[in-house]
Amino acid sequence: MTVIPPLKDTKLFKPIKVGNVELKNRLVHAPTTRYRASDAHVPTDSLLTYYKLRAENNGGLLISEATFGDDTFGLYNNIPEIKTPAQVEGWRQVIEAVHKEGSFFTIQLWNLGRAADPKVNKERGLPFVAPSALYFDEESEKAAKEAGNEVRALTIPEIEAYVKEYGEAAKRVIYEAKADFVELHGAHGYLLDQFNQPEANERTDKYGGSIENRARFLLESIDAAIDAVGAEHVGVRLSPYAKFQGTKGVDSKTHPIAFFGYVLSELEKRANEGKRLAYVSVVEPRVSGNADSKDTREFNTSWIREVWKGVLIRSGAYLNENYKFLQHDIEADDQLLIGVSRYYTSNPDLAERLRNGWELNKYERPLFYKVLSNVGYITYPKHGEEASKYKHLESVQPKPLA
Repeated sequence: MTVIPPLKDTKLFKPIKVGNVELKNRLVHAPTTRYRASDAHVPTDSLLTYYKLRAENNGGLLISEATFGDDTFGLYNNIPEIKTPAQVEGWRQVIEAVHKEGSFFTIQLWNLGRAADPKVNKERGLPFVAPSALYFDEESEKAAKEAGNEVRALTIPEIEAYVKEYGEAAKRVIYEAKADFVELHGAHGYLLDQFNQPEANERTDKYGGSIENRARFLLESIDAAIDAVGAEHVGVRLSPYAKFQGTKGVDSKTHPIAFFGYVLSELEKRANEGKRLAYVSVVEPRVSGNADSKDTREFNTSWIREVWKGVLIRSGAYLNENYKFLQHDIEADDQLLIGVSRYYTSNPDLAERLRNGWELNKYERPLFYKVLSNVGYITYPKHGEEASKYKHLESVQPKPLA
């Protein structure tokens, strides 16, 4: 277990307005893929319990695991989706439970592109697509060839259909499932980010080449969501420094400050025109994809604040090293929220533990992706509880909510 200082008197537990809602604190449950949806991609009763427990005595923001907005967004098994009536109803029940606890909720929309499972796509009659016909590694190429579903470049009509679907999915998130926010996953080498990266995008049309062209799909998708539900309900996640699934971070052909500085300047321009996003979420260079970065170079990310003036979520190893990054950053920025994922998985009452300086349960990484299992998902105890209280859940099969 990790011993921590109490943070109740820091800005982490001061209220902040995000979009049209006022959060009671600045602690955010960052998106965490956990493979606990049904085979039909419907949220399960266990998934509801997971978020409900983390909403109790909280009042902050919970961001969902990455969620498909449509089958065409590419597929993995047992990941939630928000397209069919059953999928929407499942999410509506989850969000209603979170709201009843006085907390707030974002659904993050995920489009996989060349990071999808080509075999699963093939089984569903879906192509394996990317900005350009490029694989991000040899393993992906081998899997695609074995599945008989080799990667191909998206056509412009397909890109335009994706943009439209981001708007339609945003409506389902906000108007039907009743979430507070919809977040576009523009990070970690998934489709929106693949267009950003010159290593993945060798197009010569209006979606490739220059910084402006490579950013076009991301910005058009954000605009579609804004037009659909209003900027105050929209967020986006970016990972300028990540080296994950073919992204190169600072070693890219285009330095992330140049590319993402342009993206943020475009979002700030929209804000100045009355369309300020609810928030921008960025992944700190301490983390790359689903693990800590092994890059020992130090990076100064203060430039983000020079461009984007709205609410900012920073995520990435904030609960390491006695919280020195957390305490420094939260006090230095009045518009900042802190995202946490790994320790939120193992501490359902994380907000209370941080507020009071209580010990944290150590997470168990091998259990993060235990498909359709309660183990390591809703079996962690709250402070003062015995783990045995939840032992009976280990043999219970999660069931779809609708």
